[in-house]
Amino acid sequence: MATLNTDISNYRNLLKHYIEIRDEQSLYGAEQLSKAFIKDNIPPDEIINLHIRAMSELYPDIPEYFQHSMSFLLEVMISYGIAHQEYRSLREEQSELKSEIAVAANMQDTLLTTTKPDIDGLDIGVISVPANQMSGDYYHFLMGDDDSLGIAVADVIGKGIPAALCMSMIKYSMDSLPKATVSPKTILKNLNRVVERNVDSSMFITMFYAQFLPYENKLWYASAGHEPGFYYSAETQTFEEIKAKGLVLGVSPDADYREYERTIHKGDMAILLTDGVTECRQGDRFIETEEVLEVIEQYTDLPAQEMVNKVYKHFERMQDFQLRDDFTLIVMRKEV
Repeated sequence: MATLNTDISNYRNLLKHYIEIRDEQSLYGAEQLSKAFIKDNIPPDEIINLHIRAMSELYPDIPEYFQHSMSFLLEVMISYGIAHQEYRSLREEQSELKSEIAVAANMQDTLLTTTKPDIDGLDIGVISVPANQMSGDYYHFLMGDDDSLGIAVADVIGKGIPAALCMSMIKYSMDSLPKATVSPKTILKNLNRVVERNVDSSMFITMFYAQFLPYENKLWYASAGHEPGFYYSAETQTFEEIKAKGLVLGVSPDADYREYERTIHKGDMAILLTDGVTECRQGDRFIETEEVLEVIEQYTDLPAQEMVNKVYKHFERMQDFQLRDDFTLIVMRKEV
């Protein structure tokens, strides 16, 4: 109360001095008083009320219409003060949430990090870019004890922190699997049980898992409702959709997954992706699959990593550098 009385006294004296002299010293004093109000979190309506009291004390015979006008301004400031306080509170909450998301995004990068393997006879390129801070896409490489290479590409139906937590769970579930040869259908079946038991029923995960056996030149693969990839034949220089059917992870605990196989020849490529690639937009129009393949075909003579980078840059420019969805693209080319 003593502080408030001091503020009233200071304000009254400054106001009187300014009305009588109107010098810079009074304005500077008002500026300092304003900073004190901000520091003490004094709402606008209390400042208006302070002004009314000071004017009443300085000029007891002030016209009635002026008093009414100040009362009207006070009511306006009361509503404004409440709204402004709510706005500041919301801004603070948003700032805290933004900081939490940034921390979660960094944790996601750390937890989901996977190393692109360097394998003789294979050229691998990978790029994965989130549309926002948190990614709903996930990819992972697994090396088997038999020198086989496992490649997982997944997409969470859902975004943000819950999606990131789901992906972390998937990643550690995969890391806990034995490094001995594990078939794609077995991996999907095991992961399906994990998701069904531990993930909210409103959230599902699509996944494509491929296993390359270099000593057989075979690619075995299975899909859990994931976006189909493409196979490029170097001999015919044509693309073919990698068709594989399967239920998304987490829908049914008893889901089984069919396994497919394909022989890979020198120069052939397996192209794995998420729907952020095939569902890119040009304005309000979704691009066609043929357009995606035309872009990929432009860069087939480049090393795999340079190839995926070029494809991403193309679609990034097409969307005015604003991704609508997470973008993940993996190319595996057989070189020998």
